[in-house]
Amino acid sequence: MSLVPLARARRLTPGDRVAVVAPSGPVPGERLDEGLDVLRGWGLDPVVMPHVRGGHPRLGYLAAADEDRAGDLTEAWCDPAYAGVICARGGYGAQRMADLVDWAAIRAAGPKVFVGYSDVTALHEAFAVRAGFATLHGPMAGALTFLKDEPTRQSLRATLFEPGSVRTLGLGTARTMVPGRARGITFGGCASILAADVGTEHARASARGGLLLLEDVHEEDYRLDRILTQLLRSGLLDGLAGVALGSWAGCGPYERVREVLYDRLGGLGVPVVEELGFGHGDTQQTIPLGAAAVLDADAGTLTLEEPALL
Repeated sequence: MSLVPLARARRLTPGDRVAVVAPSGPVPGERLDEGLDVLRGWGLDPVVMPHVRGGHPRLGYLAAADEDRAGDLTEAWCDPAYAGVICARGGYGAQRMADLVDWAAIRAAGPKVFVGYSDVTALHEAFAVRAGFATLHGPMAGALTFLKDEPTRQSLRATLFEPGSVRTLGLGTARTMVPGRARGITFGGCASILAADVGTEHARASARGGLLLLEDVHEEDYRLDRILTQLLRSGLLDGLAGVALGSWAGCGPYERVREVLYDRLGGLGVPVVEELGFGHGDTQQTIPLGAAAVLDADAGTLTLEEPALL
């Protein structure tokens, strides 16, 4: 069965209250405060959930205990006072708490804006598979790119408030790896997190008809080869419609990275565009996941059939 578009949330309006959660690693307080000020400047009312600033009692790479991080997300989603949920940062830990989230309650609450990337890929997949909700692969409140890069901020702001104005995505860096044009449903994110999800109880069983978005950070070329090979061997990439590649910051010289990407993905027989402009790079576009879109690898664009939000 091919992928279908997922349920979209409503767009935000000035005055909306949004919850800020930390499902993965801890975020430096000054960076979070700066990000909150940006959100307030947009007319939003950001509320930091209880365990974002706490820290884990033993494991310093986690923002808080698994149960607490999952509880913050569940509480924020199910509280009608919040119009959306924005992650504070990625790092590591979303997989640890994903199964502790009350997905039945989240489904019952309906779709909301959800923004994050990197390790948050585990939650993008969970929202798609376990709730049927579209999400936004975009910058987080405490991420340096969000704080320092104006085009990154403007991409998210336009998506949140004026989604009809950002129907065609793709930076000037985009190049054709495999030519062609394809329609499908967007999904994906951080390649290593997608590979780690394979074979788990609630993992996506098929991505047939999907437009796969892939990016990663600090993975050497041979490790990227292992990650992509695992995705191929699992069968997850069978029946893909196309592939859009983002940034590979810290993964070594791009020429070497590109050789691996082309070797592993070039033989799929589908259009592939590289350097579309999402992920851990200097500028990050916000891209909806679970949306019907057309990938034009020759033009270097991804065009949404409908706005990301209602």
